[in-house]
Order: sequence, then C-alpha cells, then structure tokens
Amino acid sequence: MSTSQDRTARLQRFFPFLSWFPLSAVLLRSDLIAGITGALVLVPKAMAYAQLSGLPVHFGLYVAFVPAILGALWGSSRQLATGPVAIISLMTAAALTPLAAPGSSEYIELALLLTLMVGIIQFSLGALKLGTIVNFVSHPVILGFMNAAAIIIGLSQLDMLLGIPKGRSDSFLADIWEMLGYVHQTHLPTLAMSAFALALMLVLKKIALVAKMSVLIAVVVTIIVSHALDFERNDKAGIDLIADPATRELVAAYARTDQQVRELTANATTQSAQLRAAGATDARAAAGLRHQLHLTQLDAADLRVENKERQREISHLVFQRGRAGAHDSAVLYLAGGVPAGAQADPQPWRIKKIDQGELRLVGGGDVVGTIPQGLPALRVPTITPDALLSLLTSAIIIALVGFMESIAMAKALAAKTRQRIDPNQELIGQGVANLGGAFFQSYPACGSFTGSAINLQAGAKTGFAMVFNGIFVVATLLFLTPYVYHLPKATLGVIILLAVASLITPAALKHTWRASRADGMVALTTFVVTLLAAPHLDKGILIGAALGILLYLYRTMKPRVAQLGRHPDGALRDVRVHTNLPTSDNVIALRFDDSLYFANAPFFEEAVLGAVADKPQVKYLLVVGSGINQMDASGEEVVRHLVERLRGTGITLVFCGLKKQVLDVMRRTGLIELIGAQRMFPNEDQALTAIYGWLGPEGKGELLPPPGPGTASGLAP
Repeated sequence: MSTSQDRTARLQRFFPFLSWFPLSAVLLRSDLIAGITGALVLVPKAMAYAQLSGLPVHFGLYVAFVPAILGALWGSSRQLATGPVAIISLMTAAALTPLAAPGSSEYIELALLLTLMVGIIQFSLGALKLGTIVNFVSHPVILGFMNAAAIIIGLSQLDMLLGIPKGRSDSFLADIWEMLGYVHQTHLPTLAMSAFALALMLVLKKIALVAKMSVLIAVVVTIIVSHALDFERNDKAGIDLIADPATRELVAAYARTDQQVRELTANATTQSAQLRAAGATDARAAAGLRHQLHLTQLDAADLRVENKERQREISHLVFQRGRAGAHDSAVLYLAGGVPAGAQADPQPWRIKKIDQGELRLVGGGDVVGTIPQGLPALRVPTITPDALLSLLTSAIIIALVGFMESIAMAKALAAKTRQRIDPNQELIGQGVANLGGAFFQSYPACGSFTGSAINLQAGAKTGFAMVFNGIFVVATLLFLTPYVYHLPKATLGVIILLAVASLITPAALKHTWRASRADGMVALTTFVVTLLAAPHLDKGILIGAALGILLYLYRTMKPRVAQLGRHPDGALRDVRVHTNLPTSDNVIALRFDDSLYFANAPFFEEAVLGAVADKPQVKYLLVVGSGINQMDASGEEVVRHLVERLRGTGITLVFCGLKKQVLDVMRRTGLIELIGAQRMFPNEDQALTAIYGWLGPEGKGELLPPPGPGTASGLAP
C-alpha cells in the first residue's frame, strides 16, 4: 500500500464519512430528496417520542438534529437513521421518573447526564472492539422485552387519548388500573380528537399517493381543527378561590412543600459549591459540609415523596367555576359540589400545574403549546456522584438495547445494499451521536427502524441524507415552531400508538416457543417481568439475560454423551437410539457432543467412569472428540485425571477426531505426552483399527468398519 493510500485509510478510520467522497451531483440529489422525505415524517414523530420520554416535545426535535447528523457521519451504515425511537424514549422515562418530576429542570438535567453516560458506554465498547458483548442479550430476551415495552408504550398514552389524569408510581400497571377508575371523567373533545386523528391516519395510509406523508398531513389537519375549535382552554386562579376547605388545604400544602423543595435545592447547590471550595484545603470543614449537604438532600427527597402523593390526589380533582360578580373572581367548586342557589358554568376544569402559589387551570384538550424557537444551546450536563450511581444500570441497559436496535436495522439495510457493516464502528457512531447530543439538550438516541426504512425507500446513497434531514429539523426549530402551538397531544398519542403496533409480535413469540421450549420460557419470562416491573424496564432485560445465560449453562452442564456401536450402514451410532447395535466387552467408544469446560467437565468424568463400571472387562476406551470445540483448564485437568486413574486399573484412554484448538491445549500442558501420541488418531476408524490390532486375538472386531471402498464413516445419531 502506498503512503497516500495508507494516510487515506488512517483518516477514514477516524472520519468514516470521508469514504463517501468524491460525491456526484446525482448522489447528492438522491440524498437531498431522501433527507427531506424522512424529515417530513420524522418531525411529528420526534415530538411524539419526546412526549413519551417525559420531556417537553421540542427535545424530540433536538434529538433529531445533532445526534442524527453525528450518528450518520461516524457510523458504518450509509442508510441508518439515528434519532428518537419509542423504546428508548420509554426507557428514558422509566429511568428518570423515579428520580424527578417529568418535565422539571431536574428531570432535564438527569436526561442530559443519562445521554452522556450512554454515549460514553457505547463509544468505549466500540473503541475497545467489544461489540460482541450484546450477544449476551439473546434474541428471545429482546423479543419478550420489545413486546412488553410495546404494550407499556400503548397503555402509557391512554391518558393523552382520553384526557384523564394518570398517576406515576413504582407500579405502572397499578397506575393504569387506577386511571381506568376515572374513565367516567373522559374528556369527550379529547377522545373525539383522538378518534379523528386515528381514522385520518389509517385512511391516508391506504392512499398510495400520500401514504408516506400520512402522519404529517394528519398533524397539519388536527392543528387546524384544534385552532378553529379552540380545543385548548387555559386559565389561572389563586388557591384561595377553592371553595372546599379540605381541597384548598391539600393544594396549599402542595404549594408550601414545593417552595420548601425549591429552597432546599438552592441550599444544596450552595453547599456543593462550598464543599468543592473547602475540599482541598480544610478536610474538617469539608466533612461538615458533606454531612449538611447529605441531610439537605434527604430532606428534599422526603418532601418530594410527600408532594408526589399529593399530586396524585390533585391530578384527579375536577372543578366547576362559579360565575363571578362584577368585583370578584369566580369561585372554584368541586364538580358536583356546587351549593344550592349558586351559579356555575358546566365546563369542567382541572389543575394543570401549581406554580409559586398560582393555579394553572386547563378546561379543554391538551396541546403542545409554546415551543422554544431556535437551536438548542450548548449545555454541559451536571455530573454528581449520586446521579451517576442512580443512572448507571439504566445507562448500560439503554446503551445495549439502543445498539442492538441500531445494528439489527443496519444489517437489514446492508443485506439490501450489499454494504459491509462494522459493528464496532457502528457502536462508535452511536456513542458519538449521544456524546454530542448530551451537550445540545438531547436525550438518548439510537437507530430508527422507520427513519432507516424511509431512507432506503427514498434512495439515500450516503449519510448525507441524515445531514439534510438535520438541516430540515433546524429550519423547523427556527421558523415553524409557532405553527405547532395548537397541535393536540392526543394526535401525538395516536402517532405513538400506531408506531409501536408493529412491535407486538405474538407470532414471533409462538415461533420461538416451537423452536426451543427453553428460549420460549426466556422470552415469556422477560415479557412478564418487564410488564410487572414497569416502569423499571431494566429489570426485565437483566432477569431475561441472566435466565438465558443460566439455561445455556444448564444445557451445557449435561451434554449428550453417546456410547457408539457399528451400524450396518458402516457408521458409528448411538446405542441408545439404535438398540440392536453390536458392542464390545473390550472396547468402549464414547462421543462427547460439546465443548469440555468447567461446567460440564465433572459430567464428562462421570459418564466415562459410568461406562467403565458397566463393563468391568474393558481394556480400551475411545473418546471420539470431533464434537469438542474447546477445552479449558478444568476440562484438561479432568482428562489428565482420567488418563492416570484408568491407566492404574489397566484401561487405556484413546482419542480421535480432536480439533486443532483442543490439541493446542494438550500440547501446551504436556497432556499429549501423558496420553501418548500413538494413542491420538485423526478419525474413529483408524483408532478402532489400531485398538483391535493391540488387542490381538482377544478382539472380535465388533466395532471395526466393514471392509471395502464403500466403508461409511460418520457421526449420525
């Protein structure tokens, strides 16, 4: 290779996108069309997925900008679209919801830190060429997890589709069950908007001319309808206007506690700064400050728990507004509790937010509202030891699941485009995408099935399609955000519902069960645990992966050990399957069908000793080792022990068919010298011929191959 070629190869290793050059005008035009086509579908879905993650909807657009471009530039696939996806959005919400209130500033800080951690994990695995680590999470585990997650995602949108509140606790199913108890409070305009958006998208998908744009068209139409019908109705009121004393005290207690949490959080920030300043100079002062900071954080956590319970009660309150007089404000009565003689509007109102003692009321459907106009600002994630420890498990799971989804789609695309995919480079690409996104207000991103399929169908030739896609998102952030103010969140809920419908695959679960009962149990267990443990989705993955590994170890602990006899067709076959095969009193032939390692070495020893015990007159024991792919130190020690033990009882151990990697272990440890090179044969026929030669007149040749050129030799059962 010339110096210039070597330099180019090194540059492409660090900057993979250089391999796209030189670019022709035809390729750029194809990428431009694919980028715009993908962006038209991506923009509304990005906002929907942000809603699913518990973040304001514009964060979905941020994920569709910086991570999308970086993932394309540093990945190995030229068509893979990196961005927000349903599964990772749900897992982000599951990781962060127990730690902070969705949408709060603390929640956003944790989301950015989570993205940074995911990026570091993925980049490190790729740089160390450890992409194969994802193989520990088997296909049945992912299958069970995806199906359960799809159901959870669908159920999580019920509150948006019906317009009723849903609590957040450590039991997702309990929250759904509680929410269904308030189904009689369904906001009919929201339900109507959901049904309208669903019907519109389903109809548009059947019209070939606009099928790809069905989501975008539905978004535009529902925005117009929402604005025309004044779908959103907001208002403000003071806590003192609540007529019911118990309800007024509940809301006031929430407001007081919320203010205390704000003050404690500010104190904790100040104490942290003081601790950093004192840490290097005054150890005693630092210890005292550390203790104070810990107490402050504990007090704030306790108050948050109190307010979370109050929030559950407040979210289900429904009010009617008494008609105000000329000089006073309208009183808020509990629905159904308007006193006799008082006049009230029939319009129901709920408390959307309590902000510094003021009630933000909502009386209509929920809409996206104001989206900050402009590009995401550079923002360094806040890193604290407590947050790192709290998010570590979730970050590892999200990193692995995100990569598995990305690499699965990349391989599917490569099969159609005949492109070579480098899993480690793809890991680096996903890591760079999330690392960059963490500094530009993104939550974790990964390869998108929908976006990638659109890229392929639209004719994308290089990753520039995603660059153009990102530029379109930039245009949306700069110029189009005012126009989506009236977008109903019910429409976003429908988009999510349709997107995850394809992830529910009972046929695939059934197929896995038919292929292997053990794998079917792993998939089923992962499915059930993920559902029951929600919102802690990482438990489903961890338990499923652990169960899969344990079942694999269990299967390999007792592999098949076949005692062989000579079949009339000339092959050596298992005497337990073919019961009429002749055997020998002087020779035993055993075939071991697995790697010989620590988990099954004792079983191998027991099988050999058991076979010898059944035939006390045996002189030779032949181990047919063609099925032994690997041997570790435990396996080597067992073989060494058997050779010495059997030799002491007058039995000679002979091997045949051993593979190079096994023979290499035996050479390095001197085991071949112990066995004797003359007792190692390339195949069973040569070994048996030699054994019967050693036996002389005692050998009757029961296991010898039949003479002639047509002699068969094989390992059929």
